[in-house]
Amino acid sequence: MERIAMVDPWKVITTNVKDNKRVQESLTSIGNGYMGLRGNFEEGFSGDTHIGTYLAGVWYPDKTRVGWWKIGYPDYFGKVINATNFIPVTVKVNGRQVDLAVDDVKDFRLELDMKEGILNRSYIWSDGKVDVAFSFSRFVSAATKELAVIKVDAEVIKGEADIEMIPHLDGAVKNEDSNYDEDFWLERGRGLAPYPYLTTKTIENNFGTDHFTVTTMMANQAENLEKSNSADAEMKVEESFGGKLAAGEKASLVKLISVVTSRDIEEADQVKAAAELIGTAAEQGYVSVRDAHVSEWANRWNNADVVIDGDEASQQGVRFNIFQLFATYYGEDPRLNVGPKGFTGEKYGGATYWDTESCILPMYLSITDEEVARQLLVYRHNQLEQAYTNAGKQGLDGALYPMVTFTGIECHNEWEITFEEIHRNGAIAHAIYNYSTYYGDESYLLDKGLDVLVGISRFWADRVHYSARNRQYMIHGVTGPNEYENNVNNNWYTNKMAAWTLRYTMESLEKAAQEKHASLNITKEELDKWADIVAHMYYPKDDELGIFVQHDTFLDKELRPVDSLQPEERPINQNWSWDKILRSPFIKQADVLQGLYFLNHEFTMEEKEKNFDFYEPMTVHESSLSPLVHSILASELGKKDKAFEMYERTARLDLDNYNNDTEDGLHITSMSGGWLSIVHGFAGMRTLEGELSFKPYCPKQWQGYNFKLKYRGRLIKVDVSTDEVAFTLQEGEALSFKLYGEDVTLDGTLTHAVKEPVSQIQ
Repeated sequence: MERIAMVDPWKVITTNVKDNKRVQESLTSIGNGYMGLRGNFEEGFSGDTHIGTYLAGVWYPDKTRVGWWKIGYPDYFGKVINATNFIPVTVKVNGRQVDLAVDDVKDFRLELDMKEGILNRSYIWSDGKVDVAFSFSRFVSAATKELAVIKVDAEVIKGEADIEMIPHLDGAVKNEDSNYDEDFWLERGRGLAPYPYLTTKTIENNFGTDHFTVTTMMANQAENLEKSNSADAEMKVEESFGGKLAAGEKASLVKLISVVTSRDIEEADQVKAAAELIGTAAEQGYVSVRDAHVSEWANRWNNADVVIDGDEASQQGVRFNIFQLFATYYGEDPRLNVGPKGFTGEKYGGATYWDTESCILPMYLSITDEEVARQLLVYRHNQLEQAYTNAGKQGLDGALYPMVTFTGIECHNEWEITFEEIHRNGAIAHAIYNYSTYYGDESYLLDKGLDVLVGISRFWADRVHYSARNRQYMIHGVTGPNEYENNVNNNWYTNKMAAWTLRYTMESLEKAAQEKHASLNITKEELDKWADIVAHMYYPKDDELGIFVQHDTFLDKELRPVDSLQPEERPINQNWSWDKILRSPFIKQADVLQGLYFLNHEFTMEEKEKNFDFYEPMTVHESSLSPLVHSILASELGKKDKAFEMYERTARLDLDNYNNDTEDGLHITSMSGGWLSIVHGFAGMRTLEGELSFKPYCPKQWQGYNFKLKYRGRLIKVDVSTDEVAFTLQEGEALSFKLYGEDVTLDGTLTHAVKEPVSQIQ
């Protein structure tokens, strides 16, 4: 696998200026949960580039109507929209604009410091007579969410140079992902006082959704450069600073940027609010603002870092995952969720998918405060009414949570995804179960959680149909997690999660007060129907193979393994027609195996192994969500080489551009995969039965690893070496848990010899 960035345990580094530019921009994206941007160059780049600056919760309902419209289609396709580009600082040397797309430079270095959350870049520019060393530093503050900071330094190495720096704000931005090259913003105001600012508002839409107004403001502080001009034009404001420097002399510019939106501040108050933020930052000074940012990142890393001994590529991978996740979402705003691309690109529209419940929540349960994980559940509860609306549009009872959303209303326009991939309802129900069993607290379940479970159960009860011929309930016309098969009947995973949700809902209702039953209008007839579905759900299986069959006709395909493909055919989604993919046996991501992961405690080791051995060889892993599930199951089954292969694929998916699509942006919602593959996989942590347990081992490629996790008021450090595991209770009361199936108690430090996992089928 060709590596685009150098391997470093705490940094993403490249010394290549132009090659793989869009991939570089994705890999060096930064964010703070409120806003973020790709790794574009401040001074501009006239070559191929994808300029992207994105604000959390700011989106637009783009028109999607097509010629062959179907009843129930969403009215619009929701998408994140590129916001005012606040990084530009045009740089000129002796009147010539610096442009790395055409200029040859020496000692170029681009470096994302993940420990401090700062993007650094440097090079030496020369025209043959003058050499100037430039360096750029950029961060979006983790301490003050509305604040971004850029510092540009210049030092003349040879000759004499007139240096000019022109910091500006550019609101004339476009989306690469748009139907008709639309402009999504209108100017609402601009000015040069109290600081240069630009106020923009999203254009009108016909769907009654929110409009967003954003004010972006900058203050510029220069050393050895004099301010020469301020100017404004439509969708742009700028200032100019210049000075003549001799060899050995230096100059610098600090650009402070504040961004406020109508999600928090009314338009009439935005300029004042932005100015107050800028004024405070200017008074504190660059060093203090930077130190506050770095300190907050240190706090985040303190309980979340995973340390790997003996493999810097693995170390870089898992830290890259954690950094980009925290740059996207840290739980401060309950109105937000985790988009598949975060702040790194426009693909997938920046919306919320089922990825949050399937991948993000399991990690965030262990590394953040309980309230952060709870907010991911509350987010869905707050959108329950809209989920009922989604189901109603399909003529169905109950609640259908959206595949893609900003508000709870479905806003995706592919029928086979939007209306057939209904398995996401099961993931949302499972998240409530996962949260409750992890924290040992059912208060959320019995209050808000039951509202969601009952709504989802009512949907499943209406969506199934009864086959009189087979005397079983079935679900036809669905797409399972494997999106390389559409409109199938009786997808095993979908049927399993539907029946499991009904069962879990009934079990939870038995614990609820009668007042809750009354508020939900639960009837005996409903409960009887649900129980009958649970008892008589149809699950396709093959007794001879000993497997659960992915759907009714899967075994009728021409089954063959992935290694029968030619290298030039991979990835198949970039080389095959959709028709050919749908007819093939190749699996995009875990499907049956997703069920074995979610309901891990309900299946035997033999069932897990036979299904893994059957399905994994046909899986192309062209969904970013796939490797983590396979890595965890492979560890459990003693398939250590496969577990490590899948760990590398999930942890370094973007760093090594496995799927040849990192240029579109990072795969944010699968970036829990590295952490989960280590903690749930190599360390074997489980909590689904309401009790903490571990079965740790150390991959042969490593000398050891350690991590911390929060669990029911405790902070536990786990150190695993090739022959010993040590648990240290760093906070909280003594704790009993299972280690290799035996009861142990942790009160201080506990050590135990490592037991290697082994295959169950010989």
